[in-house]
Amino acid sequence: MTRVQMIGVSKRYPGRGKSASPVVAVDDVTIDVASGEIHAIIGYSGAGKSTLLRLVNGLEHASDGRILVGDDEITALPESQLRRVRGRIGMIFQQFNLFHAKKVAKNVEYPLVVAGMPAAERRRRVAELLEFVGLSEKSGAYTDQLSGGQKQRVGIARALATNPGVLLADEATSALDPQTSREVLALLKRVNAEFGITIILITHEMEVVREIADRVTVMDSGRAVEQGDVFDVFSNPQSQTTKRFVATALPTEPRADRLDDLRERHRGRLVSLTFRDGDVDQPVVFRTLAERGVGVSIVHGGITDVGGRSFGKLTLELIGDDLKVEHAIAALAQETALEVLA
Repeated sequence: MTRVQMIGVSKRYPGRGKSASPVVAVDDVTIDVASGEIHAIIGYSGAGKSTLLRLVNGLEHASDGRILVGDDEITALPESQLRRVRGRIGMIFQQFNLFHAKKVAKNVEYPLVVAGMPAAERRRRVAELLEFVGLSEKSGAYTDQLSGGQKQRVGIARALATNPGVLLADEATSALDPQTSREVLALLKRVNAEFGITIILITHEMEVVREIADRVTVMDSGRAVEQGDVFDVFSNPQSQTTKRFVATALPTEPRADRLDDLRERHRGRLVSLTFRDGDVDQPVVFRTLAERGVGVSIVHGGITDVGGRSFGKLTLELIGDDLKVEHAIAALAQETALEVLA
């Protein structure tokens, strides 16, 4: 099990032209990935997340800061020693990065050949890995005969060949359909659970984070703008970038134009309530309203699940005597986060 530490890491590229300012791709990022953790780094295109991943395995060199993979300080090693460390860092790519002219078994075997493993051991290891990813029967097939999900399984088997302590996944499911993505994510969870491999995955899809990650770092314009436990970050987002991701996965709050429409169609008081697992639950809310003689209907929102815990927002229309509604709102405000919309 391997810990990964990024401490004050920056990466700058020279600007175009003699007087151009440097381009800052990664800006003073600090992330501590615990041994055996699945850590997601999420951000929109251009956020710097893929650059950060290349810094971790030493394919690019950091301009500032330190990166440690286990006891090895990547940022202090010469290229000759980096090659040794890379053997303990597996890599999974968005577009699979397989050899089309080689059969499946040869693709998986390739890093073992580079590592100098004897032929008999290579064959045993390849057979073991293909069985693990469920592709034993495809050993002699060429990669262009495989589906996208099967190609990614080959990529995972190849990444595991040298028994890495860390697995880096760069948009590993973004080229796959939703069902195949879930299958690949389930396989990665199994890799983590059975082998204890630390996984760092890059994604722009919140569904991936919800499905697999323990902790998350949100990046924007090269900086880490928010990080922590997945449930805490997404159930109570602080940065605008994180709030945008939450909104894409769950329509928790009506857009401004949608809110105007709701006000036209619903003449009662509109309130938005936040629900977080461990806080007030829905039965308590509806009981509080009923006890005060206030009617209620749900007009917007939803509840989602992250790591077996639920959170979300519901927009409710409260119907009844004005005074009773005011008392109900005051009572609910004592129980949960509440915002009066109309």
